[in-house]
Amino acid sequence: MAPPLPLIFLLMIHRVSSSDWGVNYSHLYICALKNSSVIMSCNYTYPTGYKIEKVFWTKNPVNCENSPDLSEDPEYSQRLQYLGDKQQNCTIRLSHVTQKDSHMYYFRFTTDKPDGKWTGKPGVNLTVTDLQVEAPERVTEGQNVSLTCKSSCALTDRATFIWYRNSQPLTERRDRNNQLLLQSVRREDAGRYRCALQEHTYISPAVYLSVTYPPKHTFVAVSPCCELVEGNSVNLSCNSDSYPPALNFSWFKGGTFVGSGRIYSISKISSNHSGEYKCKSITEHGEKYSDAVTLNVTCVGCLVKLYTTGVVCGAAVVIMMVLIWVKKRKDTQESQMNQSKLQAPVGNLTESVYENLMVFT
Repeated sequence: MAPPLPLIFLLMIHRVSSSDWGVNYSHLYICALKNSSVIMSCNYTYPTGYKIEKVFWTKNPVNCENSPDLSEDPEYSQRLQYLGDKQQNCTIRLSHVTQKDSHMYYFRFTTDKPDGKWTGKPGVNLTVTDLQVEAPERVTEGQNVSLTCKSSCALTDRATFIWYRNSQPLTERRDRNNQLLLQSVRREDAGRYRCALQEHTYISPAVYLSVTYPPKHTFVAVSPCCELVEGNSVNLSCNSDSYPPALNFSWFKGGTFVGSGRIYSISKISSNHSGEYKCKSITEHGEKYSDAVTLNVTCVGCLVKLYTTGVVCGAAVVIMMVLIWVKKRKDTQESQMNQSKLQAPVGNLTESVYENLMVFT
């Protein structure tokens, strides 16, 4: 005698009970870094007496009966690797993920019996994120600043962050791993900062950190730089190292204010402009005086006068020396003539005396 219909129905329900079917995912939510590889691990079960015919992963299924196999999708076929088997393991690896891969993913398998099909729900929610550096646009020299490497979701894999400044790796101290702490910032700390994860190829976009500082190394440049001649023009320029660059400048001769602007010009310089000049560079962060420079102006008229006087004086000296020489020569000649006159009578007298002596003899 055949058993009642309700009993047969109950036996069928027990034989294919949902407790015999299932998919167990290791992680229902995964946050992965752009361009990394993601492993979605799972195990599945099915009743005894069923033979697995097909296993595959799909995404966002609308109708489970027509769920697409990702391994046959051109967007996934080269990046998806099935690591499981046709018994229990249904793990896959998805490589080079991008934000476009952020979806719900499900494992599905079919058996040799019409009622032996199963889709594992809930599936795995994959979110793909990039990295962004969060930092102030500008910091003043001497302050402390913290830069943070941020992602849109908490990364599932344990992450070790690394930092770069101008493409060079940094070794400064980190707080909470994803932060870079710069203590007592210097102007050399300005630059383009990026962050990344160790053993990952993806690097965040760069963020530029500006370091402001007051004027330093202020100095005056003189043009023309050599001899300053009366009547010519001269330009004095005030130069300094600061960020942002100084826009306000003041000029002083001695201790007196004489002008403003980076260039101080004197169109027709005179001896009255001779003296010490210095400038002051001014920014919102401070000010700095330059060392003094000395302007010595040559007077052209004074040079001509001095030259003329020198020529006259030189000519007078020459004339005087000539007159002295002529006088000395004249005196010498007169002396020689007088001496000749004195010698002539003595000679005649001697000759006469000699003649008289001879007669006497």
